[in-house]
Amino acid sequence: MFPRPIEKSPRAWQLTYQGLLPIALIFWLAPLIAVAVFSIKPAVDFTQGNYWGLPSTFEGAANYGQVFFNSDMPRYLLNSVFITVPTVIGAVGLSCMAGFALGIYRFKSNLLIFFMFVAGNFVPFQILMVPVRDLTLDLGLYNTKTGLVLFHIAFQTGFCTLFMRNFIRALPFPLIEAARVEGIAEWKIFWYIVLPLMKPAIAALSVLIFTFIWNDYFWAIVLTQGPESQPVTAGITSFNAQFRAAYHLMSAGSIVAALPPVAMFFLMQKHFIAGLTLGAVK
Repeated sequence: MFPRPIEKSPRAWQLTYQGLLPIALIFWLAPLIAVAVFSIKPAVDFTQGNYWGLPSTFEGAANYGQVFFNSDMPRYLLNSVFITVPTVIGAVGLSCMAGFALGIYRFKSNLLIFFMFVAGNFVPFQILMVPVRDLTLDLGLYNTKTGLVLFHIAFQTGFCTLFMRNFIRALPFPLIEAARVEGIAEWKIFWYIVLPLMKPAIAALSVLIFTFIWNDYFWAIVLTQGPESQPVTAGITSFNAQFRAAYHLMSAGSIVAALPPVAMFFLMQKHFIAGLTLGAVK
C-alpha cells in the first residue's frame, strides 16, 4: 500500500538511487543557477552570444547596484509589500472566521456554503480575466494597489477557508462545549479558545499565501500597469527595452524579488512544518 523505504530496498537499487539523486537535483537547480550566473554577467556577454559560458568579467556589484539605484525596483518591491501583507491579513482573517462558522456550527446550508468556497478553487482563473478587469474599471480600482488586494483576498479566501475549516474540525470539540456550559460568548470562544489553537495553521497558511501573492504575475499585469501600483514580479519586465532585453538586470531583479518569500519561509519554517503536520500522528 505504501512505497517501500529506500533503506529496505536491494543494495543495487540503493546505489542507483544515490547516483541518480544528485543528477536530478542538478537538473532541478539548473534554471536557478543560470539566473544567478546571468545576474553577474556584463551586458556584452549577451550581445556576443556568451549565454552559457563563464562571465567575461564579474559585474555583480554593478548589476545589483543598477537594479537598486538606477531603476524603479525599490518602488516595485514596496508595492509588493503593500499588496501582499494586507492580502495575507485579510484572507487569513476572513478564513479564520469562516472556518470557525463552518467547522463549529451545524446548520442546514453548511455543506452547500462550504462547497461554494471549495468550488471557487476549481475555476480556471484565466477565464476571469476580462470580467474582473471590467469590474475594476467600473469601480475605479483599475491600476491601483487596493484593487489588486481586494481581488486577491476574494480569490484566496476559498482555499484559506478550506484549510481552516478542516483544521478547526480536528480540534477537540469538548473544549468548546465546556466553554458554552460556562456561559462564555461565542466571539470569546473564538478569540480566546479556538484562535490560540490555530496558531500553527495560521503560520503555515500565511507562508503559503504570502508566497502565492508575492509571486503572482498574471493578475499583476492584468490589473495594474506602471511603477505606481505594479508589484515586483511585473516590474522586472521594465528592464526590457524596445529592441533589446537586459537579461543581466532581469536576472538580478529576479534574485532580489525571490529573497523575501525565501526569507519568510526560513523564518517561519518551524511553525510552517508544525501547521502542516499537526494531527498527522496521534
